[in-house]
Amino acid sequence: MSIRPQLESARASLPALLALDGAQRAALIRLMAAAIRRRTASILQANADDVATGTRAGLSTAMLDRLTLDEGRIEQLAQALEAVAEQPDPLHDAAAPTVRRDGLRLRQVPAPLGVIAMVYESRPNVTADAAALCLMSGNACVLRGGREARHSNQAIAAALHDALAEAGLPASAVTVLDDPDRSLLQELLGCDDLVDVVIPRGGEALIRHVAEHSRIPVIRHYKGVCHLYVDRAADLDRALSLLVDGKSTRPGVCNALECLLVHAEVAARFLPRAGSAMREREVSLRACPRSLPLLDGAQAASQSDWGHEYLDRILAVKVVDDLDAALAHIRRYGSQHTEVIASEDAAACARFVQQVDASAVMVNASSRFNDGGELGLGAEIGISTTKLHAYGPMGLASLTCRKWVVEGEGHVRHPQT
Repeated sequence: MSIRPQLESARASLPALLALDGAQRAALIRLMAAAIRRRTASILQANADDVATGTRAGLSTAMLDRLTLDEGRIEQLAQALEAVAEQPDPLHDAAAPTVRRDGLRLRQVPAPLGVIAMVYESRPNVTADAAALCLMSGNACVLRGGREARHSNQAIAAALHDALAEAGLPASAVTVLDDPDRSLLQELLGCDDLVDVVIPRGGEALIRHVAEHSRIPVIRHYKGVCHLYVDRAADLDRALSLLVDGKSTRPGVCNALECLLVHAEVAARFLPRAGSAMREREVSLRACPRSLPLLDGAQAASQSDWGHEYLDRILAVKVVDDLDAALAHIRRYGSQHTEVIASEDAAACARFVQQVDASAVMVNASSRFNDGGELGLGAEIGISTTKLHAYGPMGLASLTCRKWVVEGEGHVRHPQT
C-alpha cells in the first residue's frame, strides 16, 4: 500500500498546529509526558517483546542497550518532554522591525519547517523526543522507526495520540509508519512534495542510504568518532576521569570516546593508569607501536582502527609527538562530532578549539556532554555533523526557519526599480 495518504494527512494537520500559541503547544507536550507515564506498563511490555526478539536475532550489545527501556528510562523520557515544554517558544520573536525611510516595516520571524520525517533505528525514545520537538516548534512529524523497536514505538505512539486527542488535535500530527517494508522507505524519500526535511538517526549504513536515495533535504551525521587528546600539560587525574566517563559509561552511544591520543611526554605516566582503568571496566585496547609496551594486555592496532566507530567496549590508543600531531590525526580520522582536550595550558586549549572542526569541542570536559539535554536544549532530534542548516545537537530552534514579513500602507515599488 502507498503511504502517500498518510503523508497527506500529516501535511493537512499543519493548520491546526499553526493555530496554537506557545503556551498551548507547551501544554500539549506536558500532556504527552503524562500519557507516557500512564502507559508505562504497556510500554515496558512492548519493549520486553522487542528486546527478546532482538536478542534471538543476535543484535549487538550496543543495539540492545539503545533499544532497552526500564522504568527509569521511561521516567527520563517523560522528564525530557517536560524540559522541552519549559523551553522558550521557538516561534516567538520580539525583535522590533526595521523601518525604511518610506515607512515600510521589515522583519524576519521564526516559522516551522513543515513536515519533518524521522528515519531511525533501535532507539524508541526518539519516537517521543522527535514528536515533542516537532510539535513544540509547530511542525508535524512522520516517524519511521526500525523493525527491532516496532512494538516499543507503537506503544509510545499510542501515548502521544492520547495526548493529541485530549488536546483536540489530529492524530496525523504524529504519523507513525510502522510497516518495515523497505519499499515504503523508498517511497517516503521520494515524496518531496509532502515532506520538507528528513533526519536519519542510526547506523552509518542507514544514514548513507537515506542521503543517497532522498529527494528531500537531509540533515545527517554518519558516525561519532570522538577523540580525547591528553596534552603534556594535562592534569592526569582529570584526564583519567574524562577517559573513564567518555568510554565506559555508555560505550554504545555516538558521543562515547573511540580513540585516545596521548602526548609523548606524559605517555609513560598516563597510559599504565589508563590501561588499568580500562581493564577494570572490561574495555579492550587497540594500541599503536609506541603505546603497546605501556598497556598490559592490549592488542596491536591496525590501520582500520583509526577512524573506527566501535560503539562497544573497545578503544584505540595512539601516542603523538605534540599538539600538531594530535590535530592532524583528528583532521584525518575525526567525524566532526565531538573532540576533547585535557590540558591546563590555555594556549594549547585555545588552538585546539580554533583548529578542530567538530560540532562540539570539549575543554577538560567529557565527550558525553555533547547531548541536547546536557546543553540546555531539552530533548534533541539528533546531532548534525553537517553545517546546513544546523551543526551539533538540534533542539527547537533548529526546527525552524525565518520568513520575511513586510508591512506597508499601500506601498508599491517604483516602476523603474
